[in-house]
Amino acid sequence: MLAAPALADETVVPLPTVSKVLKLLSRAGILLSSRGVNGGYSLARAPKDISVADIIGAIEGPLSLTACVDDGETVCEHTAICGMSGNWDRVNRKVLAVLESIDLTEMSPKPADFLSGLSLASAVGEVSKATP
Repeated sequence: MLAAPALADETVVPLPTVSKVLKLLSRAGILLSSRGVNGGYSLARAPKDISVADIIGAIEGPLSLTACVDDGETVCEHTAICGMSGNWDRVNRKVLAVLESIDLTEMSPKPADFLSGLSLASAVGEVSKATP
């Protein structure tokens, strides 16, 4: 369980932004929230059951590359003469399928990668300190 201020500190994202994102993810059923001294946010489902599409959809709304996808409700004023309108729906479905196929476990940093990044950053910092 993580509280919004702790997450803001850890990610270096302003607290109002973190709070807004957490609320959106909670409303979408991706996070559970609890109030009180030991309150905070936790995942509502296993990370493997949360897709990138779920997260983007919760924050940005329904996913579509353009307003003229065939399944959409919005009709562009150029639909009748546009040779691309039917193709955008195909592209949109494929992009959505890829985002749905990537789960939260795949987006999490791997401990080895994280540690190697730290050691590289430390080494760069040490070199820059030694170089006048």
